[in-house]
Order: sequence, then C-alpha cells, then structure tokens
Amino acid sequence: MRTGEPLPAVGEVLASLATGLWHWDTATGLVTVDAEAARLLGLPRRETVLTEAQTRARLHPVDWNEITGVIQLAVAESTLAEVRIRIMDDQGRVVRVVRSRSKPSFDPVRKAYELIGTLQEVTEPTPGTPAGRTAVTGDWRRSREAFLLDAGRALAEARSTEEVLRVAAALSMPGFSPDGLAVFGVEGDRLTIIGHHGQQPGDESPFTQMSLHTDYPAAEVVRTGRAVYLSSPEQYKERYPLTWPMAAHFGRHSWAFLPLTVAGRTMGAWMAAFAYPVAFTPDERSVLTTVARMLAQALTRAGAAETQRELTDGLQRSMLPTLGPEIPGMTLAARYIPTGGGLQVGGDWYDMIPLPRGRFALVIGDVQGHDVRAAGLMGQLRIAVRAYAAEGHRPDAVLSRASGFFHGLASTDGAGAGAGADPRFATCLYIEVDPVTGVLETARAGHLDPAIRMADGTVLVRATAGGLPLGIDPDADYPTTRLGLEPGEALMLCTDGLLETGGHDLDTGWRRVRKTLETHEGDLEELADALVQAVHGPSSHHTTGPLADRREDDIAVLLLCRQGAGGCGPDTAVVPARQPVRRSMLTVAQAEPERIAAARQQLRELLHDWTCEDQVDSAVLLVSETLTNVLVHTDADALLVAEVTGAPGERRLRIEVTDTGDDLPHLRSPGELASSGRGLVLIELLADTWGVAPRGKGKSIWFELSEPDAS
Repeated sequence: MRTGEPLPAVGEVLASLATGLWHWDTATGLVTVDAEAARLLGLPRRETVLTEAQTRARLHPVDWNEITGVIQLAVAESTLAEVRIRIMDDQGRVVRVVRSRSKPSFDPVRKAYELIGTLQEVTEPTPGTPAGRTAVTGDWRRSREAFLLDAGRALAEARSTEEVLRVAAALSMPGFSPDGLAVFGVEGDRLTIIGHHGQQPGDESPFTQMSLHTDYPAAEVVRTGRAVYLSSPEQYKERYPLTWPMAAHFGRHSWAFLPLTVAGRTMGAWMAAFAYPVAFTPDERSVLTTVARMLAQALTRAGAAETQRELTDGLQRSMLPTLGPEIPGMTLAARYIPTGGGLQVGGDWYDMIPLPRGRFALVIGDVQGHDVRAAGLMGQLRIAVRAYAAEGHRPDAVLSRASGFFHGLASTDGAGAGAGADPRFATCLYIEVDPVTGVLETARAGHLDPAIRMADGTVLVRATAGGLPLGIDPDADYPTTRLGLEPGEALMLCTDGLLETGGHDLDTGWRRVRKTLETHEGDLEELADALVQAVHGPSSHHTTGPLADRREDDIAVLLLCRQGAGGCGPDTAVVPARQPVRRSMLTVAQAEPERIAAARQQLRELLHDWTCEDQVDSAVLLVSETLTNVLVHTDADALLVAEVTGAPGERRLRIEVTDTGDDLPHLRSPGELASSGRGLVLIELLADTWGVAPRGKGKSIWFELSEPDAS
C-alpha cells in the first residue's frame, strides 16, 4: 500500500489477521458474529446471529462461567475484559482455544450488559516443552486454579494475623509475584499498617496514622471500595503527585491496591508492589481480586479468633489466682489445663486463701458443665467461698453457706427467674492448713478425697468425711476431718479430669497417677508438670482407659508440701532420702461403719512394700476387729493411728485405736456359740505385743508387728 492511499476497511484488516468480531447484548440474549468469528466457533463461515444457548453450546462450560465473572469485574473497574475460551465440537472435544478481548458496558436502565469484542485463535504449547511449563504462556488457567486452591487452603489454616501475613508474603502467583506487600487497616478515619513484607523495619512509619482523605492509593481504595492499578511510576506520579515521593524510594515499577471487603464492608486495603512492569491484564486482576477476598476473610477469622483468645485468656487469668506469697515451711504448686475446644476456661478452679494467725485455706472444685455458664458460676462460687472464709468460718460452715449460695445461684437463669430446666451443682474440697503444726481441717462436698505422698514415696488416699455436692441441698451439713501432714510429705488435690482423661475411670486413672506420684523425683513444680504430662503427654497414649468414648474434662491440680529434713523447696527433691517414719490417721464415726473398709484399704496402702503378706493380712484383720469392737460396745467414735518406723527389713508397725468409752476390754475365753469376745484373742495370737491403756477420758488398744528379715 502506497502512502496517501485510503486505509482498508477494519473488517478486511481483521479478516487478514484471522480475527473475528462479535457483539453480545444480554438484554436481547443474542450474539452476533462475523464470518471469521463464526469459523472460530466451528460454524459455517458467514455472519450469523446466535442465541445465548447456541453460543454456550460451542464453549467449554467452565469458560462460559468465567466469561460472566470477567465481564462484571471489567465493568466495575472500567477496563477491558480478556479471557481464553475453549471451543468444543458436537462430541464435546476441544477443537481450538481462542482469546476474547472486549469492552463491556452496563446499562442501568435495561439492567443489561453489552459487549463488542474480538476473537483470535491462540496456539497452546506442546505439553512438556519449556513454554508448556511456563504459567503465563502455558496452561495459565490450570496454574491459576492450582495457585488459588493452595492459597485458599493456606489462608484458611492460618490461626492468627501474623500467620495470615506470613502466608500472604509466601504466595507465588502464577507468572507474576510481588516483591513487596502491605496490609492496611482502618481505625476511625485513619489508615493503619497491620503488617508488611519486603520493606525494611521502620519503612512503614510515613504511612501509619494516615488520614483516609489523603491523596494515597490505599486511602482511595478504602474510601471508594474500588481497586487501583498503577502499571508504571509515571502513572503513579500522575495520579498521586502528593504521595509519590513517599513511594518513589522503594524502586518499584507497578502497584496494585485492592479493597479488603467482608460482608459488603471495606475493612482495609492490600498493596502488592512489583519490581518490574505489570500490565494488569484481566486475568491478573482476577487473580489479585480473588486473593484479596480470601485475604480479607482470613484476616477477619484471625481477628475474631485472637479476640476470643484474648477474652478467654483474660477470663482465665482473672478466675485462676496466683498462689500468693511464700509460706514459711510450706511449698505450693498448681496447674490448670482446660479441655479441648474454643473456651479456654471451664468449671474447674482452685484457690489459696490467706487466713488469720498465719493459717491459710486450700480450695479445689468443679462446677458441672464445660460451657460459658459453668465458667461464670465458677467465678461467682469462688468469690463466695473466699468471702465466707474471710469471715472466719470453719471449713464445715464455709461449705454449708456456699451450698446455700450456689443453690440459689445455679437454679436461676441470667434473668433471675427460675429456670429449673438446667440446674447445676458443684463439687468442692476445702482444707484449712496450719503451717506450724501441719494439721489439716478438711470438709468435702462430693469431691475426690485428697492424697498424701509420704516422705519415703508411699502414696495414700486420705478418706475424709463428706456431704452432698454444693447446690443440691441448701441446708446440707459437711462434717470435718482432721489430718496431719508430716515434714517431707506432699498433699495432692485434683479434679476428676486428672484421673479420667484418656478414657479412664476413677480406679484406672488413679493407678496411672499414683505411679507418677510414687516414682517421680524432683521439686514440686516438676511433680505438677509430671502429673499433667502423664495424662496429656505422649506416654498417655500407651495407657488409654476402658472408656474410650468418654468426653475429656478440665484438669485442676493443687500440690502442697511441708518442708522437712529432706525439704521440698524449689531446689530440693520432693522425695528425700528414705525416711524412717510412715504414719496414717483415720476417724470412724458411729454412723459410718462403712469407713472400716476404708481403714482396711488405707492400711494395705501403708504396708504396700511390707515383706510378709501374711502379716499384712493379720494387721488388716486386727484393725477391722478393734474398730468394730468400738462401734459395737461403746457409743463413741474410733480414732485409728497407724505408724511404721525403722528401715526396710527391720521395720515395726504400731496400730492404736482410741475411743472415749470408759470400759476397759479384757482377755476372756468366749464360748463356742458366743458372738463376741474374740477380738483380744486374735490380737493375742497374731500380734507380737499388745496392750490396753487408759487415756484420761477413754482408752486405747494398741498392738505391734515386727517385719521379718527379707532373707
């Protein structure tokens, strides 16, 4: 063509370039294609008018859905719509791939889109060739879909804002990856920097606390909710001359600022900056927009999770107290482990309450349930127990008042009206401790009995008198039991979660915990960690209990050690060198003959390593006889004191049963049909020595057994 000659018609030029024209009006539902476009669609080569259904039949279903999304995005951003389309034949096979470029517009009156664009065939590279492995020139669509799936999964798994930002910084977008990222938030009318990547620490200073009315891309994105794409520094400088100097020294060549929108509200902006020019084609914009949406959702979830964690951590810190100042002669340790789930505080609690004259109280309890209401009731009950203790009440009175308080509290809903349908109760163990003498005054409301680890490692469950759980009967009584904590001995209080975790019941769970108590060597803090590790650590999976489907429970553990010759402070072992004294006390009331069985069991635990099993059986029999004689022949309660002294292999067992009765027993020969009178005969036959001694008002019967040489 010579200079000055008229230009050929546009249609002729496009035909010579194998490029077709098409027009689509969604209001009429008709698609008009010229001859070249008809050929590319697999139709006879002539201008044709098709319905949307006829056109859709020629395209891959996935590509048709993608066209609608790209059109809406292009209209929203006032840019071109570009998409690759796979053309299908009548048998559903791909015959060619074409690229469509169009300029869509939207008519708000007709509420319809109108597009005029081009179709041009593109050649797909051979699979396995270098071009085929390049995301942009190869199978771009599959690369993009795989990237978005990976990005969505990684962002969905992020649990904190820091993790979300770390995932966003590690995203490698197909064909184009930013080297600088920043996430902007909004506080009032100002921008904040939530996080950034690819910049030096401190580079964010000029952009923090920036007004939303500033001539800055991120501020405009937040104000309008529309993305801003800047393909070159010149374009940045032309559109935002005031803030261009702030961005110029970073040396970037292209920028994309996208809104972070959740539920129709713009919560911030995301900046992706590139060290090379990026044209921001519709495909690239589609990827960036999708990532921005996923990023906004991930940040919202992470923010909500962090808020919940902060709330529950604060609730836990406020409800679970510190153990207070050091107590001369005593060492304390405690652990609280919430059950799995979102709420990190439940119905279990413990407390240490200072009392007058240097004494203090230990409290541990468990409110029924694992929900928010259980946590709230626990907090109120704990405050009530502290108040009653501070008033100077004895342990039985503290629990009686707490039961009445909790009955009124747990039987009403949040509005104060009777709810009846969801009554709650709570177990509790209250112990008043005298650190000078080691005397423990104990009251129990349906809770587990305390356990004592003696100085030589022997572990006993101390049977204590108890009453109903708090809240069941507002007028319930709670008898007290007096125990003694010898120097070097440690007291363990726990909730049932420590025993029943891992599918165990109380019996199998106690055996597991008892083994840890007996064998652990270390200070009290290490012992507390060992107890939790025994039920939650890797070794716990090898000792699962018979109730595999049982729901896990919260765990609260409270340990108290009375320092002695070996000590149990932070720098010394809980288990010192073997001590020569092992002692146990138990009261059996007239109204509680069933506690004789507890006395027998406690004696067997006291003699767990006695060398002669026959002597253990004899001692258990004699204890049963002496306690039964007191309950049958007097109106008094019986106090059992069992003491083991000496080194293993040459120890001596002394058992003393005391009551307030005046009649002294005497040895006699019962007849063949006599129903009593055999107790002292058995003591005479089985004990090494024995005797009856008056005790002012009352008397005591005692006997001793010597351990035979193990050889």
